Amino acid sequence: MIYHIELKRVYAPIDEQDGARILVDRLWPRGKSHSSLALDEWCREVAPSNELRRHYHQQQISQAVFNSRYRHELERTLDNLLPLMAYARQGRLTLLTASRYIEKSHLPVLKEATLAALAEEDASDSEPSSPPCWAHMLPTSRHER
Repeated sequence: MIYHIELKRVYAPIDEQDGARILVDRLWPRGKSHSSLALDEWCREVAPSNELRRHYHQQQISQAVFNSRYRHELERTLDNLLPLMAYARQGRLTLLTASRYIEKSHLPVLKEATLAALAEEDASDSEPSSPPCWAHMLPTSRHER
């Protein structure tokens, strides 16, 4: 199945094509009220940990190291992706961040992880199920044979 996940800054204009709008930052964006964002949900638990975010913003680690560590954080908490997966299954999903440069933020990694989790779940759903159990048709005693 094809899923449409868009990445956008919270400061960009709201578009009716956005679909479900989910803020995926740990901190609330400065200068924005709840109503001005037209959010469906705020999923801060999928954002990078405070420590990882701080190291990246203070340029103590490279973007490659940040991406790798963030992927690892997401792998340890896959259940946190479930709300994003549910929204993606319903239609277009827009992930929102206050970061100035989306391509340098956590959003591309989060999108990739969400799409991978959706693909894995779709693949497991397409596997054939086990054959039906016919045990109820077997005789239960010698007298029934």
